[in-house]
Amino acid sequence: MRILLIEDDAQMADYLRKALGEIGAVVDHADDGREGLLQAAGGGYDALIVDRMLPGLDGLAIVRTLRAADDHTPALILSALGEVDDRVEGLRAGGDDYLTKPFAFSELHARLEALLRRGGGEAPETRLRVGDLEMDLLAREVTRGGRAIVLQPREFRLLEYLLRHAGQVVTRTMLLEHVWDYHFDPQTNVIDVHVSRLRAKIDKDFPTPLLHTVRGAGYMIRAA
Repeated sequence: MRILLIEDDAQMADYLRKALGEIGAVVDHADDGREGLLQAAGGGYDALIVDRMLPGLDGLAIVRTLRAADDHTPALILSALGEVDDRVEGLRAGGDDYLTKPFAFSELHARLEALLRRGGGEAPETRLRVGDLEMDLLAREVTRGGRAIVLQPREFRLLEYLLRHAGQVVTRTMLLEHVWDYHFDPQTNVIDVHVSRLRAKIDKDFPTPLLHTVRGAGYMIRAA
C-alpha cells in the first residue's frame, strides 16, 4: 500500500512514517501544502493522510482541489481542531475521515483499513515470506522453517527491505537511503557488517542459502 503523508510537524511525520512502515505501507512524505498537492496530483497512492493546518496551502484546500479534479483517492484528515463544526467542515471539503490529534496509532490504522475497504483497496501487508523464511511485521518476529530467529532492530529493518525486494538486486545506495537514512555514502563497511551478521542468522544452519551477494551490484534475497 502506498500512502502520501502531508504533515509539517517533523516529529509527528517521523513517527507516522515508521509506524506505517511497520504495518507494511510504503510512505512518501511532504511537509508543505503545495508540494503535497503536487505529489498527490501525480497519482498512484492508495490513501492520503493530510494534516489540516499546513504551510503554503492548508489541508482542506488540498482535498477540495483534488476532488474538483475528479481525484477520489481516500483522504484521512488529521487536525488538532476537534469541534463538531471542524469535523463537519473537513468532511464537506471532501475528506473521507477526520481524526483529531492526539490519537492512538491503532485507531489511525483501523480507520485506514476501513477507508481502503470502502474504496476497494487492499489492507496493508503484514507478513513477508521468501521460501521458508517468514517475517511477521506486526509481531516483529522472524522464523525460518518454523524456527525463531532473533534480530536486532537494524537487522530486522535490513531484512524487511530485502524481503520487500525479493528477487531483485538491492544496491548499497538503496540500503543506505532506506535502511540507514543516509543520502550519501559515509565510506564505512556498515552494510557489509550487517549483511554478514544477517546471513549468519538466516542461512548458516540451513541447507539452502537465501541471501546472496551479487558481485559488483549489491545483494539479493531469493528462494532458489
